[in-house]
Amino acid sequence: MSAVRENVWENVLAEVEQSIPREQFSTWFTGAELVSAENGAVTIGAPNVFKLNQLRARYTEVLKTALSNNGVEAREVKYVVQASTKPRIQPREKPAPILMADEVEKQESKISSLAANFQTGLNQKYTLDNFVIGSNNDLAVSVARNIVEDPGKKFNPFFLYGGPGLGKTHLVQAIGNAITQKHPKLRVYYTPISTFYSDFIKSLQHKKGDEFRQRFRKIDVLIVDDFQMIIKKDASQREFFDIFNILHQLDKQIIVTSDRLPSQIQTIDERLASRLTWGGAYDLQLPQFEDKCAILRSKAEFKGVEIEDQAIEYLAENVKTNIRDLEGEFEHLLAVADLKGMTPLQAITEGYVSTARGGQNKTATPRQVIDKVARYYQLTPKEMCSKSRVAHIKNARQVAMYLLSKELNMSTPKIALEVGVKDHTTVMHGIKKIDGDLKLNFGLRDQIAELREKIYG
Repeated sequence: MSAVRENVWENVLAEVEQSIPREQFSTWFTGAELVSAENGAVTIGAPNVFKLNQLRARYTEVLKTALSNNGVEAREVKYVVQASTKPRIQPREKPAPILMADEVEKQESKISSLAANFQTGLNQKYTLDNFVIGSNNDLAVSVARNIVEDPGKKFNPFFLYGGPGLGKTHLVQAIGNAITQKHPKLRVYYTPISTFYSDFIKSLQHKKGDEFRQRFRKIDVLIVDDFQMIIKKDASQREFFDIFNILHQLDKQIIVTSDRLPSQIQTIDERLASRLTWGGAYDLQLPQFEDKCAILRSKAEFKGVEIEDQAIEYLAENVKTNIRDLEGEFEHLLAVADLKGMTPLQAITEGYVSTARGGQNKTATPRQVIDKVARYYQLTPKEMCSKSRVAHIKNARQVAMYLLSKELNMSTPKIALEVGVKDHTTVMHGIKKIDGDLKLNFGLRDQIAELREKIYG
């Protein structure tokens, strides 16, 4: 990219960043480049097909406006998949010695043996085959399979985020296990960030900091779990930042999980937060009813147990927290059924599992939901259900609409009556907006989860 074109593109990106949510910008525009701009035809390069499709579908008009504001006519915008043209700093290496055929074979055997004996930290029970794919995780799984095929080339780093119990650890360890099988010479290492921090502190105490760094620099695939726990650990952040840069420059695959986006982790260094989403940020969302049914059926098949469809649907309907709780309730139901000598459905209908322990008893009324939401946002029910267009009141009203729809299965006309709006299409718009915001706004997800606990608690 020429210096002039690069400068124009930087100005365009700066304008786009101001016009869309920061999380969307870091996810979809990282790695995008201006390839050409001639006679009103603009070509933009994206690092992979997923980003290309998102840019084309969601941001073409935004880009046209930003390009026009920076003196670039954009009657037509095209997109191509193109690796970043920005050069990477490669460390100098000594010329490799010329080896005879038998020496090459011995050396390859030695490398393979070292990789096989390397302590990966992976749990073999986590595989891609037993990870159930649904609408809540299909994009992340597609990226995972791409990484297994060609580690370090696409989607690097791979940043995976989502609430607890949604399968982040399962998915990233499954990637690690799949890579060790497909690329046995690669060294894969999985570590929770708490272990990284603990080992780093020990290395400083015993004056073995260089040994600690060298150990990580020999890794081909680094998987770091629960990255949000690095808050207020400045020295560990600096160490990880240095290790990240070296591995990334060498095209080593880096995989990081967190319960939120880097920009939402308190006290994290801005440079590190930016680097973590270079390859995009992909989230695992709460599973829908159909997803939960598929998870339970898969688990039943894996365990070789029989469970009625109605029992599965009961659990899927009542457990509204996460996959971990869903699986826990499944195990509890099977244990009760076995103890009582009944089928799982009989255990439910006979009252032995009248409500799932992790599920919520659906006894809330519309008025209770409205009162809880209003109090949560420090409003009175009258204020929240007024015609006010003030942003925080409007947002609270839309959250109430969303919960009345999702939790109590109320129709939009009935919700309109409860929250004081005349037109049910306003309710439809409010529910749709919250649904859309939940995909990228982790803070809103936390609020919805807390409100569910308050409503059913």
